[in-house]
Amino acid sequence: MTAKNAFYAQSGGVTAVINASACGVIETARQHPDQIANVYAGRNGIIGALTEDLIDTSQESNDAIAALRYTPSGAFGSCRYKLKSLEANRREYERLIEVFKAHDIGYFFYNGGGDSADTCYKVSQLSETMGYPVQAIHVPKTVDNDLPITDNCPGFGSVAKYIATSALEASFDVRSMAKTSTKVFVLEVMGRHAGWIAAAGGLIEDHGMPVVVLFPEIEFDQDQFLAKVKAMVDAHDFCTIVVSEGAKYPDGRFLAEQGTRDAFGHAQLGGAAPVVANLVKEALGYKFHWAVADYLQRAARHLASKTDVEQAYATGRAAVELALAGENAIMPTIDRVSSDPYQWQVGKAPLSEVANVEKFMPREFITDDGFGITAACKSYLLPLIQGEDYPPFENGLPRFVTLKNAAVEKRLDAFEL
Repeated sequence: MTAKNAFYAQSGGVTAVINASACGVIETARQHPDQIANVYAGRNGIIGALTEDLIDTSQESNDAIAALRYTPSGAFGSCRYKLKSLEANRREYERLIEVFKAHDIGYFFYNGGGDSADTCYKVSQLSETMGYPVQAIHVPKTVDNDLPITDNCPGFGSVAKYIATSALEASFDVRSMAKTSTKVFVLEVMGRHAGWIAAAGGLIEDHGMPVVVLFPEIEFDQDQFLAKVKAMVDAHDFCTIVVSEGAKYPDGRFLAEQGTRDAFGHAQLGGAAPVVANLVKEALGYKFHWAVADYLQRAARHLASKTDVEQAYATGRAAVELALAGENAIMPTIDRVSSDPYQWQVGKAPLSEVANVEKFMPREFITDDGFGITAACKSYLLPLIQGEDYPPFENGLPRFVTLKNAAVEKRLDAFEL
């Protein structure tokens, strides 16, 4: 059997550990030169495949690839670009086949969330619809933790650890100032439709901190919310509020909706924290501070969960192993064996059951009043934030790697997106 080349790309919002998955893919591929000749990375995700802008990872040393394991962001560049159906945009699929043929690519590894799972599934069908064999494996990644079937998503554990830690540290700060100054701190976190990240903020309750959590899954009731905050401040003299960017009014409007759309057609969000803080100020008169975690939460490799790093690498490695075993149109999953002690293993799920499906917070993970997390949720979350995996430091700062990202020589005519 003649060795084929592999194509790897990163998609959507990056994470603290997506490069650990890349490391897993490339290191494992290098261990099988008889089956995978080389790994070409797409510069800026699937766009790199369409424009034949490929990166030759063989030009990177083993040490540089290993350093990806502790480097945040997307080392090859990511994108928000969703392929339409074959019927709606056959031109792009024909271009992918053209590029794959030109560079003898037989394996496709797409590292991302729900939209990239859909893209990967579509590419997996190319061999049937267009007569060119491509084994497509989706490598899971999303801080939102909203992919189905898998117990959790690589990228989420580190965000959860960062948010829980940040909320705890800020709560200590507010508690010390509450007598004469700030009584309410509002932290806005990511999570468009699923409240997993916000739920992590609820973990500070067990450290003696009064916290109110606003989930996308629970309609925002202003009166009940204000009553909850007042009760917290009356009892503790201060309160921390963790609000998901996807928190919604009963009519479906986002608290943070800006009226604009991103490249995937999603409503662009940003601003739930000031909305909530001002509601508290106007109704209760409390002095407040607010913050938006934004990129900080997903880029914080210095505080990554060791469990998350290990799972991100493991799914990257498994993607290659599954492809070499002849699998196609699947995604490696994290399967929880037990929570106490925490044990997990890598499984697999068909992309037909993953693409375009979102996993939301179970109602039993949210308290009856809708403003906190239950013991069952804590049992789910705590194992995912365990362990520290610090990057090496130099001159007081983390030492991350920047790859050469040498371009592969183009063989085709230019292609307009």
